[in-house]
Amino acid sequence: MRNIRRSSAAVATVATLALALTACSSGGNDDTTSGDASAAADGVSIDDAHSVGAMADFKAGDVFKATEPVEFSLMYRDHPNYPVKEDWSIFKHLKADHNVSFTRTDIPLADWDAKKALAINGGDAPELIPVTYPGQETQFVAGGAILPVSDYIQYMPNFEQKVKDWGLQDEIDTHKQADGKFYQLPGLREIPDVQYSVAVNDDMWAKAGITEDPATWDEFAADLKKVKEANPEIKYSYSERWNQNPAPLGALLQMMSPNFKTAAGWGYSAATFNTDTKKFELTATSDSYKQLVSFISGMVSDGSLDPEITQTDDQAIQKFINGESASISSNTQTIDLDLRQKAADAGKTIKTHLITLPAGPAGDYLSGSRLVSGIMIGAKAAEDPHFKALLQYIDWLYYSDEGIEFAQWGVEGETFEKGADGKRALIGDLDWNGINPNATANSKKLNADFGYSNGVFMFANGSTKELLQSVQKQDVVDWTNKILDKKQLLPVNPSAGLNEAELEQTSLLDTQIKDAVNTATAEFVTGKRKLSDWDAYVAEIEGLGGSTLVDTYNTAYARTNK
Repeated sequence: MRNIRRSSAAVATVATLALALTACSSGGNDDTTSGDASAAADGVSIDDAHSVGAMADFKAGDVFKATEPVEFSLMYRDHPNYPVKEDWSIFKHLKADHNVSFTRTDIPLADWDAKKALAINGGDAPELIPVTYPGQETQFVAGGAILPVSDYIQYMPNFEQKVKDWGLQDEIDTHKQADGKFYQLPGLREIPDVQYSVAVNDDMWAKAGITEDPATWDEFAADLKKVKEANPEIKYSYSERWNQNPAPLGALLQMMSPNFKTAAGWGYSAATFNTDTKKFELTATSDSYKQLVSFISGMVSDGSLDPEITQTDDQAIQKFINGESASISSNTQTIDLDLRQKAADAGKTIKTHLITLPAGPAGDYLSGSRLVSGIMIGAKAAEDPHFKALLQYIDWLYYSDEGIEFAQWGVEGETFEKGADGKRALIGDLDWNGINPNATANSKKLNADFGYSNGVFMFANGSTKELLQSVQKQDVVDWTNKILDKKQLLPVNPSAGLNEAELEQTSLLDTQIKDAVNTATAEFVTGKRKLSDWDAYVAEIEGLGGSTLVDTYNTAYARTNK
């Protein structure tokens, strides 16, 4: 059974404070069974004139098929790994089976964000604007070019049902704007996205007599010492990668920080919300942040962690492959691509696995949002005769189990087959991301040759736990489930409720504070700066506007949560 759950007694990190302007409570429609409401107390009605092609009684689980052919305008993100093709199967089936076709504006991936913004700000926003991450919509709200989609959620029964069933309303609320509405439909995940951990050299760890993953980070640090003693040929038992963009030890700090009740590394945010006091606190001057920094500094000072925390990824990877280190941060994809495959290319075989993420002094936690890249709708779509059909199409493709399966796997009998156990397998040697053991170098690709498994038409590789894990290797599924069964998910990030002036002020303060925090963290970890200098560091952060930033957050939060 899955034990992953929200914790009510932990600190929530505020990763999207600079993006979400307010967190007003949601009205919502409790009826998630039907999206064919002619009127709704908390939404805007769509009349018959704007319901051309819409199904009369569209419910969660229904297959969408427009009652007559409809054509939607689509801003298409053209990925170089699978350039768009007119004869793709996905286009053919959407037209033949669902009465949907598109007028596309194709934009290369390299120009996507810039040209997307140019089109929207220039008044040329199409109806469908996919590959939009939560928070990116904020810049377009004031101009009125993006639809306040929360006004029409009652016409999206699959979205409503998943938000309710998966307990996502609090996260949705954090992306409401100053008017209490949200303007982006995010991708939804049933389970958190767990990818990163520490990869260890199994032979070196076995030589030290270690046969079980560490239960806590303290045990991990102790294991590093044992590994170094048992393998005297290595200089450090842990040499880290991912030290650039934006900070040294970005992955390691992010992995460890939830279990120290703070936010750091890639997951750093200037302020954290204390769920006990209901106030924001400065992250990088807290006792919890100091405890985390001190812990990692101890791994450097005892000779376990390589102090070269500005080295490139390639340098750290080569140390691991060459047997100069016994552990390195990795994830469910790079452990194959960067470690096993590169070792094989060098004529070597390395037995390695990702350890189950340990607990820490604050508990056994995961952090992060279950909202992922989604879609915006151009405001002018509400004027189109097929507006309701557009909403039904979006709801079916991106939020229904059948639509998500179609976007990910394609069509049963054409691109995949289902076994008696319900498991899917790509037909013949058709491949995607190496999941077909029968694939060859010349195999056709599900995305490049058929158009499926394409971020334009799906979010989060599946959304439901079953579909997410259907495209993962069994060892990744087992590892993920082991973590989900033992971890608690930290509370959702509340919004501070910043207005535009406050947002601009805090963004400037956040930038200068973050730069100083990254520099000082690296110095404390490597010993260049002594931990006895912590009070002076705190004064430096205060001098850069730390108190002003937190006071602004708390003033805004109190104002919007009266």
